[in-house]
Amino acid sequence: MKSFFDLKYNEKTDQCLDLHLPETEEFVVFLYFHGGGLETGDKSEQKKLFEYMVSCGIAVVSANYRMYPNAKYPDFLIDASDAVAWVFNNMGKYGKISGIYVGGSSAGGYISQMLCFDERWLSGHGIKSSDISGFIFDAGQPTCHFKVLRERGLNPHKVIIDDMAPIYHIDDTKKFPPMLIIVSDNDMQNRYEQTMLLISTLKCFGYSEKVKLKIMNGTHCAYVNAVDQNGNSVFGKMVTEFIFGIES
Repeated sequence: MKSFFDLKYNEKTDQCLDLHLPETEEFVVFLYFHGGGLETGDKSEQKKLFEYMVSCGIAVVSANYRMYPNAKYPDFLIDASDAVAWVFNNMGKYGKISGIYVGGSSAGGYISQMLCFDERWLSGHGIKSSDISGFIFDAGQPTCHFKVLRERGLNPHKVIIDDMAPIYHIDDTKKFPPMLIIVSDNDMQNRYEQTMLLISTLKCFGYSEKVKLKIMNGTHCAYVNAVDQNGNSVFGKMVTEFIFGIES
C-alpha cells in the first residue's frame, strides 16, 4: 500500500485528506468520511478498513472536515463537496479511475447522504449525484443531524425534516446512483427507525432497485472497527462486496 498523507484539498480552510493506493494501474476510488458526531474523529482512524480495501485493489481517500465547536452548518458539507471535487480533479494523476464511490460512518454517513440527495453541494463543482458510481451510508442520520439541531438551539432528540435533513431532498425528479445502507439492530436511539424511513422513502419514489440494506447485530457502528477471524475489516468487506457487485 502506497500512502500520501495530509494532502490539502481546500487551501482556504487547510482541510486535508489521506490517499492510500493499491499496486495496480487501474482502480476504483472510495472516498470515506469518518464519524464522531460532527465534533470528533479523524481521517486516520480506520487503518484496517484502508488496508483491506487497498489489498482488494481499491484506492481509499479519507478526508477530514471542519467540526464543532469551530464549525457551523454547512461548513462540513462545503468541505466534503470540496473533497469530492478533489477526487474528480486529481485522482487521474495516480492511475486510471474506473469508478468513484463516496461514503461515511455515522456523522460521515449524514454528510454522504446530504451530498447524494441535496444537489446544492456538489453542483457548485459541476458534479451531480449520478456522476458518483455509488454511495455508502453507514448509520447516518437521514433527518436533521442532532448536532445541527443543537446549533439551532433545538432539543437534539427532535425529529426535524427540513432542508438540513437528507431525506427532505428525495423526490422523483433526480437520478441517484446505487446505495449501500448499513445500520445496527441496536443502534443509537431512533437511528434504526429513521433508517427504515429513509429506505421506505427511497422505495416510494422508485429507487428500491438501487438500494441495498445491511442490518448488523450490535450497537452503533461497532462493526466499523471489527475484524473477522482472518483479521480483515468487517466493514471493509461489506463496502468492497458492494463496490465489486456494481463494477462487475
